Amino acid sequence: MRVFVLDKNLQPLDPCHPARARELLSQGRAKVFKRYPFTIVLPDRTIDKSVTHPHRIKIDPGSKVTGFAVVQEETGRVTNALEVSHRGQQIKDFLEARRALRRGRRNRKTRYRKPRFLNRTRKQGWLPPSLESRISNIETWVRRIRKLCPVTAISQELVRFDLQQMQNPEISGIEYQRGELFGFEVKEYLLTKWGRKCAYCGVENVPFEIEHILAKSNGGSNRVSNLCLSCHSCNQAKGNKPIEEFLKKKPEVLKRVLAQAKTPLKDAAVVNATRWELYRRLQSTGLPVEVGSGGRTKFNRKTTGIEKHHWTDAACVGASTPEKLLMNGIKPLNIKAKGHGRRQRCGTNKFGFPIRHAPAQKFFMGFQTGDLVKADVKTGKYAGVYTGRIAIRFKPSFKLTTGRKSFDVHPKYLKTIHRADGYEYTS
Repeated sequence: MRVFVLDKNLQPLDPCHPARARELLSQGRAKVFKRYPFTIVLPDRTIDKSVTHPHRIKIDPGSKVTGFAVVQEETGRVTNALEVSHRGQQIKDFLEARRALRRGRRNRKTRYRKPRFLNRTRKQGWLPPSLESRISNIETWVRRIRKLCPVTAISQELVRFDLQQMQNPEISGIEYQRGELFGFEVKEYLLTKWGRKCAYCGVENVPFEIEHILAKSNGGSNRVSNLCLSCHSCNQAKGNKPIEEFLKKKPEVLKRVLAQAKTPLKDAAVVNATRWELYRRLQSTGLPVEVGSGGRTKFNRKTTGIEKHHWTDAACVGASTPEKLLMNGIKPLNIKAKGHGRRQRCGTNKFGFPIRHAPAQKFFMGFQTGDLVKADVKTGKYAGVYTGRIAIRFKPSFKLTTGRKSFDVHPKYLKTIHRADGYEYTS
């Protein structure tokens, strides 16, 4: 990707080629300002004596991953690309665990108190935390890119998924008011859908149980597209295992069940719920915001012959997409949202009793949990040079995570590469 460039007053200039950045650094005319995304500062340059060109941030919002592309308006060159992975499902799991803990405690401590829930109000435009985090991630990276690049406009894919048409492409008219459960109860619907037999072993004439194909403990929903019929023995044997693991020795059954079940629509619902709020937040930046449909994005990508990725979809968003996009050699920066630290100050055991308390201090010996560091371990079992994220302890023994390996390391072997900012980066 191109390298972001700032002048001596930290005003954004046009991104430059990596070779040019290496030349400036080797000559001493530039200094490294930030590692992720890589940015340099020119101490002898001001924006008044430089020529800048308009750039556009193009966004392809997604439920799990959002693609960003920075495109130079005049030439159609994609200068930078990002793919941001959200943590909405993780937030939802944390909130559900907290809710279960609080309900248990409330039942123990205030058993005879009537429930109080009518005194709570929500502000206009409130969204669940799992959805709010997705919008906040996009806002954060739009704000950061604007500080590093002369951005003059924004493009957003404002797509609305027709959930019923995704399940039945031929739907029309009054059929929209008569869903798949019209005239049925859920159990009766499932009996008809699965032929009154177990979806896994095919047994008939036994008491059936309603089975979640994707277990609720793994993020599954109660939609009928995620339900099937199962006998008691198959239901118990499957538990919360993924269906691919449970039926790995029966590939024909697995193929049939997946073909008969509908695709879960949770991700589409997330995009539908956040699209207009994201549009309002982008408008509040003061930049002109262009919107485009998913069909136009696909058309632009097909006509230009570009492979489908999150960042390439972002580059093709809207009517402003040029006939030819220059994106040779572009490799996106993969960004994963990790949070800024746990808000839970009191840790509990599985019964809800407090067993530890988090200290208020977040720094120790100049390091913070989440810092990206380079470790040069001289001796011992893990002797060598490593790069990874650390989790601090309030003693000279930090936990270093590099890929799938984790081990303890003394802070004297560590050198900070990038301060913790709530995100994890991989090229």
